[in-house]
Parts: sequence; C-alpha cells; structure tokens
Amino acid sequence: MRCLVTGGAGFLGSHLCERLLNDGHEVICLDNYFTGRMANVAHLRDNRCFELIRHDVTEPILLEVDRIFNLACPASPIHYQFNPVKTIKTSVMGAINMLGMAKRVKARILQASTSEVYGDPAVHPQTEDYWGNVNPIGIRSCYDEGKRVAETLFMDYHRQNNVDIRIVRIFNTYGPRMLMNDGRVVSNFIVQALKGDDITIYGDGSQTRSFCYVDDLIEGFVRMMNQDKIIGPVNIGNPGEFTMLELADLTGSKSKIVYKPLPGDDPKMRRPNIDLAKSALGWEPTIPLRQGLEKTIVYFEELLKG
Repeated sequence: MRCLVTGGAGFLGSHLCERLLNDGHEVICLDNYFTGRMANVAHLRDNRCFELIRHDVTEPILLEVDRIFNLACPASPIHYQFNPVKTIKTSVMGAINMLGMAKRVKARILQASTSEVYGDPAVHPQTEDYWGNVNPIGIRSCYDEGKRVAETLFMDYHRQNNVDIRIVRIFNTYGPRMLMNDGRVVSNFIVQALKGDDITIYGDGSQTRSFCYVDDLIEGFVRMMNQDKIIGPVNIGNPGEFTMLELADLTGSKSKIVYKPLPGDDPKMRRPNIDLAKSALGWEPTIPLRQGLEKTIVYFEELLKG
C-alpha cells in the first residue's frame, strides 16, 4: 500500500515510517520540521519506496494514497505552548485537510490522539468511555482541546461521509529520537543524569505517569489499521504506573534532586486501561520500563557525544 505519514520526521513518525517500509509499503513522509528532524529519516532516504515532502498540514495537499496516519502536531508542552494558536490549527485544520483527502481517495485514516483528552482525570485508570476533565481555557488546552476537536471531526466525517477512520489515544511514549529539549520527563531526567546536572522534579514527585516504549506503540498503530472490528478510540499505552521519584531512581543517576513548582493544569495521575486494545487488537506492551530506558539512554549518550 501507499501510506502517508504526517509528522513523519518526528519522534513517533520516523519510527512508523521505518516500520511501514519494513512491512513492504510505500511511504510518503510529510513534515514541516517544527519538531521533526531530517536526521530522524536520513537513513530512509535511499529507499526507493520512501518519499519526503516538506509541507505544513494546515495547508491542503493533493496526494493519492491508500492509508493516512495523521501524527502531525507538537506533543510536548514546551513546543505546543510556543505558538498555541498554531498548535490548535495544526490539530484542527490538519484533521480537516487529511479527512478531506481520505474522503476523496477513499483511504483509511488513523488519528493519533492523546491521553491528554482525559485532562486531569477524575477516573483512574482511564477507559475510553471516560469524557475527561479538561480545562478549555488553560495553558495546555491548545493541545488538549485541539486533539478533542480532531476526534470530533473524525467521528463526524465517519458518520456523515462514511470515511474509514481509526482513532488511538497515545499515553506517554519514550525511546530513541526523542528531542533532547522537549521538556518531557523521560528525556529531561536522562539528559540531566548524563550531564551530571541536578534532576528537576516539578511538584512533590508523587504525580504518576505510565511510560510506553516507542516500538510497542508503533505495533499498536499497525494492528489498529490492519483490523476491521473497531474504529476506536482505543487507548495505546503501558498500564505500568510510576511516580516521578520512581522514574528518577530508574535513571540510575546519583545527581541531586531539585524540586520546582508544578506547571498549570499538570495532571496528577495518568494510566491507561488497555482492556479494549487487548481484546480487539491482541495488543499489549512487551518492553518493560527498565529495558526501554536502557535503549533510550544509549541514544542520548551518542547524541551528547556527537
């Protein structure tokens, strides 16, 4: 098949492009390089089945494809709060443009949504039928609400125009090709530990997250697109739950821990219920946090040397 990956030069997108090529598909990678990096897909450019296009999904584009993976959107607070208006335009206009393409060429399309649609959840762990607890006017809402509107658009294009959609809600993902400066907790802790800097914890360190290694997540994407039972949304994440202090310990660093105030609207806990992914996709994560962190640490070590 000919597959389009928006945000294809980003952290998740580059791993997805690689996987799709390995599975024998043609891949068109679309990216505007705001958080994506040419280096993430440099090793794919000699592949005759790979095409790289510099393009912003807020602008229409005409392509003929069989499948669309809509991943384009900055995903870390530092980046999505840099230009919040552009962030919400990317989620909303990007979804409209990609759904329009899917409708025109009758392609199956996947929306990479997020656990952020659950906001600061009052239900724990989070199931797909939970509507969330999101602040619509907060500093994170450009991302949270943008993704919620994208889900609305996907469902309405499906109901009104019979577009063949899939929706996955991604929980915290980590691994090689994360940006060093993206401000997310795994990359922060690893880079600070490798540099011998103090490790920064926001709040008291008791807030929890679940961490899914990137290869497991991509497997979930592929399974979601290859089945006909459900359209979603489906939680894709690791149900293992860790406090920020536990994660800091797992980096193996002897650095001093420094506490700073918790950012606004930061969720106190986040953990997926993955019963639906298990039953419908036969999917669950296979890579434990310690093993995944070791692979990620090796990547950042090489990056810091270079």
